[in-house]
Formats: sequence, C-alpha cells, structure tokens
Amino acid sequence: MQRDLKHISSNGRPSEMQDRRSCIKCLSMSPKGETSCQCKAPHEKLTIAQARHGTPVDRPVRVYADGIFDLFHSGHARALMQAKTLFPNSYLLVGVCSDDLTHKFKGFTVMNEEERYEALRHCRYVDEVIRDAPWTLTAEFLEKHKIDFVAHDDIPYSSAGSDDVYKHIKEAGMFVPTQRTEGISTSDIITRIVRDYDVYARRNLQRGYTAKELNVSFINEKKYRFQNQVDKMKEKVKNVEERSKEFVNRVEEKSHDLIQKWEEKSREFIGNFLELFGPDGAWKQMFQERSGRMLQALSPRQSPTSSPTRGRSPSRSPSPPSPWLFRKASPTSSPKAASASISSMSEGDEDEK
Repeated sequence: MQRDLKHISSNGRPSEMQDRRSCIKCLSMSPKGETSCQCKAPHEKLTIAQARHGTPVDRPVRVYADGIFDLFHSGHARALMQAKTLFPNSYLLVGVCSDDLTHKFKGFTVMNEEERYEALRHCRYVDEVIRDAPWTLTAEFLEKHKIDFVAHDDIPYSSAGSDDVYKHIKEAGMFVPTQRTEGISTSDIITRIVRDYDVYARRNLQRGYTAKELNVSFINEKKYRFQNQVDKMKEKVKNVEERSKEFVNRVEEKSHDLIQKWEEKSREFIGNFLELFGPDGAWKQMFQERSGRMLQALSPRQSPTSSPTRGRSPSRSPSPPSPWLFRKASPTSSPKAASASISSMSEGDEDEK
C-alpha cells in the first residue's frame, strides 16, 4: 500500500497544458454530488507548501474527508469547514460509508445512508459527495478521484483490525489534520436520548405515536400515559398557583395605591381644615369682622359733648326717656337711689312743661 501511495505522489508533471484545462472543465461542468473529474489527464501531486501558497493556479486543491455523519450536527459541519479552508483554493470531496459497511465495522446507525447523503449534500462547505465510500482508502480510490490530501482529526482511528486506518496516508504525506469540536458528537447525542428515554417516549406517545412504533410494552405504555396525566395535573396546579400569586400581587399593589391616595387626601383635608379653622385661619378673621360689625350696629357712637343744643319746638312732644339710662344704673344701687332718680326725672319733666 505504501509503494502504491508513493507511486501516486511521484507522478510527473503532465507535458500538455490541454490535459489540465480538460480537468478544470470537468470540475466546472459536473453537478454537485457526483464524481467531478472524469478525464484521463495525469494528476500532478502537490506538496502542502505548494497548496498553502495557492498553487497551481489552474486548478483547486482536491481535499477528501470521509466519515459516517450519522445525526449530522455542528461538530461535523465545523470539521468540514476546516477541511474546506485548509488551503486558499480547494475543492472538498466528502465520502460517506454505506449502511452495510457501517453496520459491519461500527454498528447500527440512527439515519440510513440516503438520509446521511442528503444531509451532506446540503452542507455549504461540501463540493461533492462520494457515496458508498471505502472504509480504508486505497491507491486506486485516491487516483480515481485525483485526491491531493485527506483531512481528518489526528486522533488514531482504530478499526478493521488496524490501530489507525489513516496510518498509510500519514506516511505518504497526504494527511492534513483537523480539530474535533469538544462537547458534541453522535455518541453524545445518542447517550442523551438513552438517558432521557422515558421523557422522549412519553412525549411521542402524547404526540400520537403508537406503543408499537416506539417499541414500548403494554405496561410501560399505561405507565407513561398515567405519568402524562399526572404531569398535566401538576401543570394545572402550577398555573393556578402562578395566577393566584399574580392576583395577590395585584391586590397588594392596588391596596398600596389606595392607602397612598388616602394618605394624600387626608393630608390635603387636614391642611384645608387648618387653613380655615386654625389659629390664624380665614374663619377666625371672618368671625372677628362680623362680630365687629354687629357691635357697631348694636352700640353706635355717641354724638360729641361740645355740639350746640337745639331749641325744641313747642309742637314736638317730649321724647321718651332713653332705655340706656336704665341700663346705666348699677344693679347693686339701693332702692332709695332708684326712687330718687325717678323723682328727679319727673321733676325735670314738670319744669319743662
């Protein structure tokens, strides 16, 4: 195998430029997903240094990556992105192993080979998908597809009785390593499904799948359906609790608002009351003004003592005695003084007559 690979790497440069141009024409005209290079022109091998400098300019560097690609995920996509961007001008071929070969050397797959082919065909980094790829690369396969380099992670891949199926590729100088994406792999995804098998089985039963389709026994089916009913009740109780909490929170907010408004109104009422009935309030001033007016109305001011007396006309009758004269008498005066004042008043009246 090593001699065959060395023979491929030591091919001479083609003597005619037309052969290279016919190879470029095959690359440009063939649709994606089919074998691209069908011409018989000799294939000039490149070194990694030449490929990194972007030579030759008349054709892209043909990079090959293979795998199972079951449950196609972001780790697969990142590996293909690295293989595509290893060189400035590259053409990425991706080989996908068939179901028979995969079940023989690796085990059962979740997706069948047609589904895996389609998943690779829709990846933007892939230029060509090679169906039914070999498990171990041979010189005939590399020469047929005119492969310059093989891209894969550098971890030894033990399979088919070999410690590393890419060992001969590495020795021939055709291997370019890529980096694995930690935390994601097909095995990790399958482990998650197996770990949470009951959850997914219950979910699919609830979505309408039958127990036969899920390979679930009669007892487990009843158990899962009962658990689904319990979960529904728990969800309802949880919703009621959340709604009750929301209601209580709303009531508390409204009560706080009412209390705050009541406090504002009470402060306003007290302030208005003090302005009206306080010690310096408007009511006191108004009361004083009104009481002064009443006193003036009840006790008018007396005429001045220096005013001249007017002669009384004989036609006028004598004016009755003023009631204020009686009010000026002290209640503590004796009856004799009262009778004396009355007699003096009567005598004065007689003199006037």
